[in-house]
Amino acid sequence: MRVLFAASELAPLVTVGGLGEAGAGLVRALRADGVDVTVVLPDYASTSLGDETIEALDVPAWGGPAFARSGTVPGVGTVTLVDVPGIRRSNPYVDANGAGWPDNADRFFAFSAAVAAIADKQRPDIVHCNDWHTSPVLGLLRREVPTVLTIHTLGHQGWTSGGWLDRLTRRPDLFEAYGGTNPLAGAIQLADRVIAVSPHYGDEIRTPEGGAGLHVQLEALGDRLVGIRNGIDNAVWTPVSDSAIAATYSADDLSGKSVCRSALIRELGWNDERTPIVAMVTRLVDQKGIDLALESVRFAHGVPFRLALLGSGEKWMADWASYLSAEDPNAVWFRDGFDAGLAHRLFAGADLLLMPSRFEPCGLAQMQAMAYGTIPIVTRVGGLVDTVSDADESKVGTGFAAHSTDTAGVVDALHRAVRGWKQPRRRTAIQRRGMEADWSWANPAQRHLDLYDDLVASGPVNRS
Repeated sequence: MRVLFAASELAPLVTVGGLGEAGAGLVRALRADGVDVTVVLPDYASTSLGDETIEALDVPAWGGPAFARSGTVPGVGTVTLVDVPGIRRSNPYVDANGAGWPDNADRFFAFSAAVAAIADKQRPDIVHCNDWHTSPVLGLLRREVPTVLTIHTLGHQGWTSGGWLDRLTRRPDLFEAYGGTNPLAGAIQLADRVIAVSPHYGDEIRTPEGGAGLHVQLEALGDRLVGIRNGIDNAVWTPVSDSAIAATYSADDLSGKSVCRSALIRELGWNDERTPIVAMVTRLVDQKGIDLALESVRFAHGVPFRLALLGSGEKWMADWASYLSAEDPNAVWFRDGFDAGLAHRLFAGADLLLMPSRFEPCGLAQMQAMAYGTIPIVTRVGGLVDTVSDADESKVGTGFAAHSTDTAGVVDALHRAVRGWKQPRRRTAIQRRGMEADWSWANPAQRHLDLYDDLVASGPVNRS
C-alpha cells in the first residue's frame, strides 16, 4: 500500500494546531503497520534533510517554479518538502498581528498544484489530503486515483475569488460558491471518502448548526463520510516514562502524581494548598471557550479551584488572562505562548483539565490529560463526546461534561468535578479509567487502513 499524505502541518516540523500532531501520529502508526507513506509538506523554512534529493516539478505557470526536496528528518522519517512562490513564512497562515496572509490562496493553490504533480508522477494507491490547504489537489489531479479528504476543522474553507475556478481542471463547478471559489467544498464533493476526526463531529457537520454552510454537501455524501477518532502518541504522552515530569507513575501506582503536583505548585509559585489545580493547555481562540473559562474565575474561591493556563492566540484573551493573574495570582497563573515541557508538567501535576470548547472536531488535550490521570471537564461537542463520559451519569465515567456551553454550565461542571476530586476513592477510580483506556493511534490507524483497502479494491469514482 502506497499512500501520498499531503498536509500543511506535521509535528514536529511545523505545528500550529491539532492537525500537525494528529497527522504525525497517523503517519507514524500507518508506517508501523507497513504502509509506504509519502509525506508532502510545504517547505516553510528550508528545513535540513538527510540524504537530500531535489526535483523540479511539472506545474502550471501560475504555480511555479516548484521544487521538491526529499530526505529524512530525525524522529519523523522520510518527508518531501515543496517550495513554491511565497510559501516560506514564519507562520504558515497568519502574520505577526494574527491576520491571514493576503496571498494564502496563491500559496496553497501553488502547493496543491505541486502535490498533484507529485501524485501524477509517483502514482500512489491513495492520495490523502487534509483540510482546505490541500483541497485544490483534488481539482488538479490529471490521473484517476482513489482520494481521501480529512476534515480537521470545517471553519476554515479557503474562500477566495472566482478567478481560481479557471485554473482547476477537474470539476471546477464543484468548487464554485456564490461567485467565489471554496476549495474545501469542492474537495468534499470530489473525494472518494471524507473523514471527520471523530464520530460525533461527523454527525454534527451534517447539520445546519454544525456544517458551517456545507451541511448539504456533507449530508449528500451518505456513507462516503465517516468519523474516525484521532489518537495520541502513547510513546510521547505517558507518565510511565516521561522524562519531562518530576516523577513517573502509572494507573497501578499513582504516588508519582502527588510528586508532580507538588513540583508544579512550586513552579507556578503557589502555596501548597489542597485547592484543586485546573489546567488549560490550549490556543486562545473563540472556539476553545477561553472567555467561558476566564468568566468562571469569578467563582474560583467559592468552588474552589485554581486555574493554570498555558496558551497563545488572540491578544485580547491573553490580556484578559494576564489581568486576572495579576489581580489574583493565587487563583490564576498564565503564560502566553507554548512550552512542550511545561505542557507535560501541567498534565502530570494538575488535578483537573478544563476544555470548555464551543466546537471541537476531536481534541487531543483531553486524551493527553486522561493518560496522565488528570480528570477532564469538557463541553458536550464533537470528539469530547466520544472520549469523555460524565462520572455523575455513568458508573464508568472518565470526567465531567457541562450541560450547557455557557458560563453557568462550565461553573456547574467545575463544581461537580471538584466535589468528585474531594472523594479520594471516587477520584482514583475516575483517574484509572482514563489512564487504562486506549487513546493510541492503533485502532484509528487500522480503520484508516481498512478504508484504504476498500478504496483500492473498488477503485476511484470518475467524477470528471
